[in-house]
Amino acid sequence: MKPVKVGIIGCGNISRIYFKNLKQYPEVELVAAADIDIERAKERAAEYDVPNAYTVEQLLADPEIEIVVNLTIPKAHASVCLQALEAGKHVYVEKPIVVTREEGKQVLELAAAKGLRVASAPETFLGGGIQTCRKLIDEGAIGTPVSATGFMICGGHENWHPDPEFYYEVGGGPMFDMGPYYLTAFVTLFGPISRVTGSARISYPERTITSEKKRGKKIAVETPTNITGVLDFENGLIGTLITSFDAAAGTALPNIEVHGSAGTLLVPDPNGFGGVVKLRRAGGDWEEIELTHGFTDNNRGIGVADMARAIREGGQHRANGEMAYHVLEAMHGIHDASRDGKHYVMESSCARPEPMPALAPQSK
Repeated sequence: MKPVKVGIIGCGNISRIYFKNLKQYPEVELVAAADIDIERAKERAAEYDVPNAYTVEQLLADPEIEIVVNLTIPKAHASVCLQALEAGKHVYVEKPIVVTREEGKQVLELAAAKGLRVASAPETFLGGGIQTCRKLIDEGAIGTPVSATGFMICGGHENWHPDPEFYYEVGGGPMFDMGPYYLTAFVTLFGPISRVTGSARISYPERTITSEKKRGKKIAVETPTNITGVLDFENGLIGTLITSFDAAAGTALPNIEVHGSAGTLLVPDPNGFGGVVKLRRAGGDWEEIELTHGFTDNNRGIGVADMARAIREGGQHRANGEMAYHVLEAMHGIHDASRDGKHYVMESSCARPEPMPALAPQSK
């Protein structure tokens, strides 16, 4: 297929892996870098041999660019996505898709009106770890899935990130930062969510940055940093997701564990593409399962390549905006439920994304 030309807006910390990987996928051709700081765009373009360093306005005006990869901070996601769509570009955006449900509806409605595609991270569910688990569940390896638990528990990002302030602004926090990985994995494995409830709080109203370059700076915390959500899925499964930036010493809990009528499945870290998959059938011992699917390294950008394939060949791209919005609504619903003291009934739904192709069987 003819490669789809791509430009990146936002040349911050996460952008390096996208610049590196998007140079390697044959479905796309990375032709431009843009940032509100043009010097940073020039730096990334030179570092990764990208032909054009643009202002945001210049990138949006380039008629050859078909996909804009939006790697700005969360509070800028909606405005950049809307600008790109107005310019006639398809959009792939870092997670969360936007900050508010109202913004999410605007983005999806504008895309539909213009006949354009929206995709959103995380795309890690396309990797061999989650795809192997999906195959096991679909084949009945654990019988009927009845419950799932997810744990994302750590200390704060102010200990390592060079610019951690946005993690504690509205639209940040552990649920909006890391929840998309877990909830997207859940939707991939079990399908859409029907209702949620939960509890959330700000444990420490102020944080002190200990990483360089801003060591010693104080951060006022605007969003909950310790959240537990309970999720009822349309298929009857009940899930629990705990996310926290408040555990200074970390945790020994699994990333995701799925319990079924005939077994239990350990799902690897949904923030990665590969990982170890373990299965314990009723009456048996734990066994490590060989991964049945590829893309097990840091394959960020594969969702962009998958959308490019769908643009050229038709069909739905997997990391689609409808699923990303469904995940966004669930995260807001958990916060709403904590505030209001009741269940939040989901308004949106989505389809499970199509599975990735499995690896060809190895000859013995």
